[in-house]
Amino acid sequence: MAQYDVIVIGSGPGGYVCAIRCAQLGLKTAVVEGRETLGGTCLNVGCIPSKALLHATEMLHEAEHNFAEMGLKGKTQSVDWKQMLSYKETTIGQNTGGIEFLFKKNKIDWLKGWGSIPEAGKVKVGDEVHEAKHIVVASGSEPASLKGVEVDEKTVVTSTGALELSKIPKKMVVIGAGVIGLELGSVYKRLGAEVTVVEFLDKITPTMDGEVSRQFQKMLTKQGLEFILGAAVQGVEVGKGKAKVTYKLKKDDSEATIDADTVLVSTGRRPYTDGLGLDALGVEMERGMIKTDDHYKTNVDGIYAIGDCIAGPMLAHKAEDEGTAVAEGIAGQHPHVNYGVIPSVVYTHPEVASVGKTEEQLKDEGKKYKVGKFPFMGNARAKANFSSEGFVKILADAETDRVLGAHIIGPMAGDLIHEICVAMEFGAAAEDVARTCHAHPTYSEAVREAALACGDGAIHV
Repeated sequence: MAQYDVIVIGSGPGGYVCAIRCAQLGLKTAVVEGRETLGGTCLNVGCIPSKALLHATEMLHEAEHNFAEMGLKGKTQSVDWKQMLSYKETTIGQNTGGIEFLFKKNKIDWLKGWGSIPEAGKVKVGDEVHEAKHIVVASGSEPASLKGVEVDEKTVVTSTGALELSKIPKKMVVIGAGVIGLELGSVYKRLGAEVTVVEFLDKITPTMDGEVSRQFQKMLTKQGLEFILGAAVQGVEVGKGKAKVTYKLKKDDSEATIDADTVLVSTGRRPYTDGLGLDALGVEMERGMIKTDDHYKTNVDGIYAIGDCIAGPMLAHKAEDEGTAVAEGIAGQHPHVNYGVIPSVVYTHPEVASVGKTEEQLKDEGKKYKVGKFPFMGNARAKANFSSEGFVKILADAETDRVLGAHIIGPMAGDLIHEICVAMEFGAAAEDVARTCHAHPTYSEAVREAALACGDGAIHV
């Protein structure tokens, strides 16, 4: 029977980061993972492969729409779908292999198989039982199901199936206008599919700042995506490799159908805790999630949980921060995760990124605030790169000027947002950002201009 200081169940971003941090702190560590490769959903069938396809199809868009204007002329680009999927698989392999290298470097044992916790202090993998002073559950999440819709991962797919379709569909229906649906919908639209997004609510990306969400929908519509909002999907009928989606409009209760070659069910994700034995252990759950305290401890001594299987946004970087925090807590340190400064990004083109409060949240709280906005149309780099759609929006306290939130829709938004994350961590004012020199010509100047707009006004508008 092997004995460890820490056993982590799950090798996704939360699990593998937790394990590496534990090892750095001198704790004998093992990770349980049943997949053939490390990295969890994110690296294998989520964040990384989807970004590979997004990048490939963005390059296709550039070639089809902008190359000639830049003087780049030659053969028209064609899509080799098998090669594109091969590129995606290579990307996955490089990243998952990288995690395996880090495990060896940090002397972390990979316990291959699916784990369960027969009792506190013990983890069973296959026929073997391993002892650990601390057990961290980082089992992640799985796609949420939808009543009346049966997924076969061929015609009716989740994000997993959408990343490995045998051919590019002529017509795709995406159920759900959240991040995953819009990213993958964008991929297939650029590859030539007709893409229709059916959403139950009256807006896309419902947690996003309202102004940004409206602008985002306009941009995606301009790109050719169609939206049916306020529509409840009643069911999906499959026959001969085709599908028929039936939905009911909430405004008048009328029913309609759409034909599709592929239906992507993108209605969110739910914690994955099956087979761990948590019920028998008496681990307290709440709405399907593992309940933890501020130190990620469950009600059972020695068992912790992090990432998608506990409350909070299901984001890889949130899980990573929690993985680091729980490792440091086990080692006797006093870590802290600031949940008010966790950015979120949609990797469409243009990208959308946000951190902190939205205008709607500030209004609900009765908080007095000011808005500084700057359009990418006024940014020299953006205009040169055919990326002048969108804007940067900074929300600051009306009295103290402290940055309360930021929302960016435009080029490299997912990278630009981190300047504001750092500013918020240090309690910076919008003026602090505005008075910081930014290199020219860069997209980041738009962030500075938005900060200036919180004061006397931006320069380039």
